[in-house]
Amino acid sequence: MSSQQPSTRRHTALPKARTLIEALPWLTRHHGKTVVIKFGGNAMVDEELKAAFAQDVVFLRHAGLRPVVVHGGGPQISAQLDRLGLESEFRAGLRVTTPETMDVVRMVLAGQVQRELVNLLNQHGPLAVGMTGEDAHIMAATQHYADVDGERVDIGRVGDIHAVDTGAIEALLDDGRIPVISSIARSADGAEGETGVYNVNADTAAAALAAALDAETLMVLTDVEGLYEDWPNSDEVISRLTAGELEKLLPDLASGMVPKMEGCLHAVRNGVHTARVLDGRVPHSILLEIFTDEGIGTMVVPDPVPDPRKAEGPE
Repeated sequence: MSSQQPSTRRHTALPKARTLIEALPWLTRHHGKTVVIKFGGNAMVDEELKAAFAQDVVFLRHAGLRPVVVHGGGPQISAQLDRLGLESEFRAGLRVTTPETMDVVRMVLAGQVQRELVNLLNQHGPLAVGMTGEDAHIMAATQHYADVDGERVDIGRVGDIHAVDTGAIEALLDDGRIPVISSIARSADGAEGETGVYNVNADTAAAALAAALDAETLMVLTDVEGLYEDWPNSDEVISRLTAGELEKLLPDLASGMVPKMEGCLHAVRNGVHTARVLDGRVPHSILLEIFTDEGIGTMVVPDPVPDPRKAEGPE
């Protein structure tokens, strides 16, 4: 009988084992926790990034987390309006949404973007279920008015979230499903019997759902590396900041980052433990952020709770 040691060639998978073991404390920490992910930016339009996003979300589900996906669809809506010969108009960074435009928004979000994402997720098993904020009264909204040079401007069927009912989402999560929610809400301010709907900013919708679900984490995919320390003078990314520190920075942020960072602020001030802005242009950015020490984006955390004993001073 040979006493020769096994060939090292049999252990080429060892680095993979080390990677899995490195993720163990993170898997333990997040097991059973709800994670709300806002799907947006390049990750929505690049085929490889879309596929990687779907793999990440399914991985989270099989790793024992409870992922919820919220999406908008700005580029797809603009493309469809263009095909129909309808103008895309924006005021204060928000799409002016006429009743005719709202029909297109609804059709694109629920009938195109959501269906594609659900199908990508379901390539890995019967997991994803698509809904809009109208379904089961998940989201109700009141009309949002834009502020243009200090003037209150009517921009149509654009909504501010008024109420969230998470019952249907929680039932799906308890059944092991992955809810995929389009950012459309029913009207909370219409006349009796009116069935109006509102177009809601997807960052805002994701933050409201994360707070209502008492989520562990809100993750917002975007097309930048995170929140920059001193843009455009520096491309240094702030890796971590408190709610109070973020609030001070908000007035000076680029308009595209404002709803994302306001959403993060709302989430951590309403029970969500961390909110993160990630670069959706990086394949598997979700796994890199949630299962590694370094992380790759900007994480917002609640303000520290002061110790009352220190405030009292010595007796």
